[in-house]
Amino acid sequence: MPERRAAAARRAARLSLRRRLLTFLLVPVLGVLVLDAVIGYFVALAYSNRVHDADLSDSALTLSEMIDSDALSGELTAQARFLLEYDPDGRNYYSVVSDRHGRMIGNAELTGPGVAIPTDAAPKLYDTSLGRRPLRAAIMRVPNRHDAGDVLTITVAENLRDRHTRAREILFLTLPMQALLIVAVLCLVWLGVSHGLGVLEPLTARLSRRGHDLGPIGEEDVPVEILPLTRTIDDLFARMRNMLGLQERFIADAAHQLRTPLAGIQLHVERLEGTTDDAERADALAHVHRLAARAARTSAQLLALTRTQSPDLPDHDGMDLIDLSALVPEAVGMRVHQALGLGVDLGYEGGEGPCLVRGDALQIQEVIDNLVDNAFHYAGRGHAVTVSLAGTDDEVVLAVEDDGPGVDEAFLDQLGERFFRVPGSDQEGTGLGLAIVESIAERHAARVVFRRGAESGLRVELHFPAPLTGKPGETAH
Repeated sequence: MPERRAAAARRAARLSLRRRLLTFLLVPVLGVLVLDAVIGYFVALAYSNRVHDADLSDSALTLSEMIDSDALSGELTAQARFLLEYDPDGRNYYSVVSDRHGRMIGNAELTGPGVAIPTDAAPKLYDTSLGRRPLRAAIMRVPNRHDAGDVLTITVAENLRDRHTRAREILFLTLPMQALLIVAVLCLVWLGVSHGLGVLEPLTARLSRRGHDLGPIGEEDVPVEILPLTRTIDDLFARMRNMLGLQERFIADAAHQLRTPLAGIQLHVERLEGTTDDAERADALAHVHRLAARAARTSAQLLALTRTQSPDLPDHDGMDLIDLSALVPEAVGMRVHQALGLGVDLGYEGGEGPCLVRGDALQIQEVIDNLVDNAFHYAGRGHAVTVSLAGTDDEVVLAVEDDGPGVDEAFLDQLGERFFRVPGSDQEGTGLGLAIVESIAERHAARVVFRRGAESGLRVELHFPAPLTGKPGETAH
């Protein structure tokens, strides 16, 4: 049960593209709804203010007409005062002030706008207050018909509560319709997202039918938005094909190269078991030892060749900067003892100054070992093997040359091929040493040249491109 709950929790927490899209759309839409409500409220308030301002101006004009009426003679009836003051949410205020006689009528002391008001002009609207209560007022100045030369200042004001009430009523009328519109939009978005994600179903069905096929997915039914994903998957498939190809090639090569020594070992073991003659047993043991050594060397070289072709290794631009003038003499010095035992004269020739290249020190060490082993093997006792290093502004040349029998020029172009051995050679070998050199050189952007030596032997040159800038140990960026 706990495992099921944990699995259910993982499924619930799993990323859903549909849920993510809808969430990204829902939050902005809700934000737009809130913003629309705020804007709608202020728009409604502006409309309410305009209507109330018009009513306020009309009230000022009406009061002016009442004052001008001969029947009123400057006085307001109780009914007129009630109409001017009536407000269901509070009170309205008014005042009439004569320049000569002071305040004539009114129910409040209303302050003016602080600017000069022309006579017989349209009512001027302004904001004022009565105590702490904000008011909206209309003011106008008219001649006093009952007193020549006198001017009356008529002010009518109202509180702002009704304006905000009307604005909220307008908002509450429009908000449900806007919310309904938002819900409709979300439903359409839901349908659109679901329908849009449906275009992935043919691709999913096609991939589910592939089985073990690691070929490219292709782009014929892939939406533009997920092309980067499918291209990344294609790159992953390509790397997997390369790795599987290396694995299959290694298995095939191992089966091909190890079949003969293993069969020979089995044969001589049977000889060893089937005889009591000491000389024949010694001969069988010698053959077993030689064939076991050959199988071990073949296995080591197959592994080395496969390792140099691994796609996980850094390319040339990502390698460290190393100095071959320090690496090569050290590698040659490690083989002096073996050369003495084989009766081979091993030497080194190098110029002054550093020879910088971008590379892997261990792989270059393996190159030197394979070239020196090849020279020892085919030059033989009594011959000389020379390792040289020379650098120019454009390249660094590492060469291994022997003065042995050499290779016929007709076969120089085939050196470096896997399992190739020069016809007529009586020396045993796997044919993988120079192939390893070729593979490592390719990873280092180096060029391998096979040519006749100065004294009829074989000369193998590796031409490394000189780096543009940098110091030893620095990695390219």
